[in-house]
Amino acid sequence: MGLGIVVVEVCDSNLLSALELEDLETLYPEVSVLRLDCLSFCGLCRLRPYAIVNGKRVFAKTTEECVERIKQTIESELAAFYEE
Repeated sequence: MGLGIVVVEVCDSNLLSALELEDLETLYPEVSVLRLDCLSFCGLCRLRPYAIVNGKRVFAKTTEECVERIKQTIESELAAFYEE
């Protein structure tokens, strides 16, 4: 399995780690979800659900809102990729 056009990185200690984010790989075949021990954003990790999407921090107050923002960022990244 290779990496996708869009890579979503999630810290194992973050609130998002409890969700089935791999469903994003089904919804967007160009996406790869990576679960990592630590992304070195400990202050943010304690305060908010967040992920790194193609190097960009995506965060929100709730997990639901964060997943929606992740989807928006994925769609933006894919639009930029396919425009070129």
